[in-house]
Amino acid sequence: MRWKEQLLRLTPYQPGRSIDAVKKQFNLEKIVKLASNENPFGCSTGVITALQTNPSSLAIYPDGYATHLREKLAGFLGINEEELILGNGSDNLIQIISRSLLHPNASTIMATPSFSQYKHNAIIEGAVIKELALINGEHDLDEMLAAIDEQTNVIWVCSPNNPTGTYIPENKLIPFLEKVPPHILVVLDEAYYEYVVAEDYYDSINLTRKYENLIVLRTFSKIYGMAGLRVGYGVANRTIIKALEPAREPFNVNSLGQLAAIAAINDQEFVEVCKEKNRQGLTQFYDFCEQNQLDYYPSQTNFILIDFKIDGDKVFQYLLEKGFIVRSGKALGFPTAVRVTVGSFEENVGVLQALSDFLKEN
Repeated sequence: MRWKEQLLRLTPYQPGRSIDAVKKQFNLEKIVKLASNENPFGCSTGVITALQTNPSSLAIYPDGYATHLREKLAGFLGINEEELILGNGSDNLIQIISRSLLHPNASTIMATPSFSQYKHNAIIEGAVIKELALINGEHDLDEMLAAIDEQTNVIWVCSPNNPTGTYIPENKLIPFLEKVPPHILVVLDEAYYEYVVAEDYYDSINLTRKYENLIVLRTFSKIYGMAGLRVGYGVANRTIIKALEPAREPFNVNSLGQLAAIAAINDQEFVEVCKEKNRQGLTQFYDFCEQNQLDYYPSQTNFILIDFKIDGDKVFQYLLEKGFIVRSGKALGFPTAVRVTVGSFEENVGVLQALSDFLKEN
């Protein structure tokens, strides 16, 4: 078969190890998964209630326009419904954008290391990829601007960035947006937006009103605790949304996901509680790193990247055998580091004790 040549050079996305697989391999009764930046506190009880009390027929296609969710989300964000695009998680929106704007005669710019799906989808579309190395874990916006050429169609900006947890302050983002030519789409990926506490963070939704070449991506997978239901959304001016819509698959947001997302929006108290518990959890990790003189990036997310100055796979394997699934930095562009999702207080105590044991043995 005459496959796209670029597909033959790609490997599928590699998710973290599943709990069941690790239990079976190491004969363990309890596993703590801190690899995929999921919410350790689950989702709002309102989401569970909504799913239990609003049965929908699984034989019927979902509302392809996600009417009720669109109305709810637009009201919550203070925007028009036409400024929204819904996705099967924000990954789906990255795919839609790539399909719409990238091709062999187009180039795209991104930071590295950053979220892998920007590059992955650009490769599939055959685009020219320009990767600019992070500086101290942060986007080098000046070099990204310098990399713009006549073929540039999309610039990817991940803030807070995965896997470093760093963010772009307002006084750096605004000058950057001012200098990007208006025909180039800037994708501002804010999957971890709800975890941010930095005072100099920007109001990205308002920025979409000023910069007509900006789209903001967010998700219900992280702080809302709905990763299994796959709901994400993008906010941009109507012209961008209208152009992207034909590339969106029909019925791409399932019925249960739409129902759950509405309930999740209604419970902002849950979001605030999770945000506070996450900051407390990060302090546990910061204290551990300071006590053991380990380098790390201060995080605006629900994960932390810690440099152990040793093969990240070795740390990963040690923790795996102790019942803790984390993410080796080797696959993330930081070969001597490990990325750990912030768990509950007890989960953090457990993994930090295991890491202390590792340091004593190594």
